[in-house]
Amino acid sequence: MDQHIEAQGDDRQLNVEPYWLPSPPNRHFKADPSPRILVSAKGAYYRTAEGHELFDSLSGLWCCPIGHGHPRIVEALTRQAQTLDYCTAFQMSNPVTLRLAERIADMAPEGLDHVFFANSGSESVDTALKIALGYHRLRGEAGRFRMIGREKGYHGVGFGGMSVGGMVANRKMFATAMIPGVDHLRHTHDYAEMAFSKGQPEWGGHLADDLERLVALHDAATIAAVIVEPVQGSAGVIVPPVGYLQRLREICTKHGILLIFDEVITGFGRMGAPFAAQRFDVIPDMITFAKGITNGIVPMGGVIVRKDIYETFMQGPAAAVELFHGYTYSGHPLAAAVAHATLDVMEEEDLFGRVRELEGVLEGAVHDLRSETGLRDIRNIGLTAAIDLEPRPEPGARARAIFERGLREGILLRFTGDTIAMGPPFISTPDEIRRMVEMLRGLIRAER
Repeated sequence: MDQHIEAQGDDRQLNVEPYWLPSPPNRHFKADPSPRILVSAKGAYYRTAEGHELFDSLSGLWCCPIGHGHPRIVEALTRQAQTLDYCTAFQMSNPVTLRLAERIADMAPEGLDHVFFANSGSESVDTALKIALGYHRLRGEAGRFRMIGREKGYHGVGFGGMSVGGMVANRKMFATAMIPGVDHLRHTHDYAEMAFSKGQPEWGGHLADDLERLVALHDAATIAAVIVEPVQGSAGVIVPPVGYLQRLREICTKHGILLIFDEVITGFGRMGAPFAAQRFDVIPDMITFAKGITNGIVPMGGVIVRKDIYETFMQGPAAAVELFHGYTYSGHPLAAAVAHATLDVMEEEDLFGRVRELEGVLEGAVHDLRSETGLRDIRNIGLTAAIDLEPRPEPGARARAIFERGLREGILLRFTGDTIAMGPPFISTPDEIRRMVEMLRGLIRAER
């Protein structure tokens, strides 16, 4: 066995200084790294370098819905590496990737039947934005250049995704590089009207009419696309009000604007259906995906588009490059093989059905926390939930303290600011879901 793999359980050999962590505070991590170093994982649990077992309350980072170390995936990855480990995506393809595109198209909402592969959610979003611009240009509407995102939206860390996203920290740091012509819908999270909603809030569908305000401001003829997460994940499980997504669809159709659903988190079962578009009965023009398609094992993302969007690009000489866009690792055969294994497990074990069964378990357990002091909100949809904590003077300090205590008491939590989000693996048992929430209850009480 490779010595680096053999040694991963011995944190005394680890020099953390050269590593620059993404997003989390580096200095905070490096001051006490041992509790945060994960050395193995199996099923719904991680194991730390200190030997502690942690329940994976967010399925990795929303990306490991069938848990860790699944033998079907290990087998598929090994077999594909031995058969075809890499295939250039330019001028060539391979059977496993072609079959995956067909499989995803068959799962997608009616009419969305062409798949462009990328390697992450960020790349998928930037790809979708480029497709939107190219589509309108080829149809003789090059004046449609504006993109409409939404406040609190997260669409990855590419310059396009940051521009249409509504994450304030990204927009402040990289303001000089934001793409031009972007505006944002108001967000849909209103404590006064929505706090402690179960499932979709009844109030707030009218907030979609904010798009009409932007159309009046900018002129519909300048707007290429609207991009939203059906359920906003990184902002803390912000659930769409009843009728909201339907109204966005109506307005986009009325004005010839493309509607893009960013389903990097919600795609492949998190809402109890292949895509949130099907859960909410709204068909967008494009869907971006990543994360769950490969159970987080090998990076993969992509965009699913309507046939007429694809065919719009199929112009000019037969040998012409229709879209000057792609990645070295687009449709990577290892990722495609793992995706097939992941989808096989989901189908054979009816994990979408399991999500629908567990949704009620999670909803009942998490809303039972309402009696605890210091909570501003509890919300849920599908196999996701979030709580907002009353903050301490330092924003995020209370959630961080709960996170750190959780590492010592057997649970890995996800916090953003003073929001704690949950998205447990689909393979979780009802007892594990209830135990997860009861552990959180104890942590909340300990950090009042």
